[in-house]
Amino acid sequence: MRRLSAVLLLAAVAAPALALPAAAQTPPATIGERYVPAPWWMRDPVIASVGYVRAEVAANRASFGATFQSVDRSAADASRKAADQVRALSQALAAYGVDKVRVETSLTTQPLYDQYRDENGVLRDNARADQIERYQANANVSVTVRDASVLERVYATVLAAQPTSTSPVSFHLEPDNAVKTWLQGEAVKDAARRAREAASNAGATLGGVRVIDPTGRACQTDVLAGWPSYASGGGLATDVDAITVTGSRMEREFAPPSAPPPPPPPRPGVAPSEEQIEAARLALQPPLRELTDRACVVYGLN
Repeated sequence: MRRLSAVLLLAAVAAPALALPAAAQTPPATIGERYVPAPWWMRDPVIASVGYVRAEVAANRASFGATFQSVDRSAADASRKAADQVRALSQALAAYGVDKVRVETSLTTQPLYDQYRDENGVLRDNARADQIERYQANANVSVTVRDASVLERVYATVLAAQPTSTSPVSFHLEPDNAVKTWLQGEAVKDAARRAREAASNAGATLGGVRVIDPTGRACQTDVLAGWPSYASGGGLATDVDAITVTGSRMEREFAPPSAPPPPPPPRPGVAPSEEQIEAARLALQPPLRELTDRACVVYGLN
């Protein structure tokens, strides 16, 4: 009986020891809880630095449209005349190549009805099939310029073709992968600079890197949001100069436009002449567009 009691006592003492590993496991974080388990890289003093950079880069895309109208008694003749007007223009723009200029054309036709005035004197259309006087054909040309150096000449070529109406030139920026990679690198450098300055001002020195998060989300975890003193920087963006990236595609693509070589000369009577193009030429300077990026770098503190 004594031997059995000793065995039961040993089992009761050993049971908590067997349960210790399970109790030591960190439970998952619960949104809204007052205390949130800290990640492994916060077991020692750390500083989480948010790099935030901003660059102004010239827009590298431009687009605009033009419409050519033609009116005739038959829909076929009106469409043919409108198509003839844009055919010569399309040939002139195609000489630049699809890598620089892209053109889309469409043709629409609508009837023009006989009009009359009602009892109030308001002019109205007699919208009946047997009351169609003429047909109006609209040839629409949509131009996208992917090389800013030829923008002024392309726009002048369209104006010299004497369209019925044109739309304003709109600019936008489409950064390539080289630009995105460069800006991300600048964000990481900015995070390191902010961390060094914050640690120096606090009388500490930076230790090794614990975490590098290009998305910046590591510095926005619940545990850091609950303790703002861990985060440094991240308020105002640091301005960086895009022109300092020498030898990259970004510098070549976003540099101020230079005088491009003229396209092959148009055939007489087919496209606007050189004199007409130069007379219609206007100054078109791509505006600056803002690019921003963030990065999170967590350092240990000594």
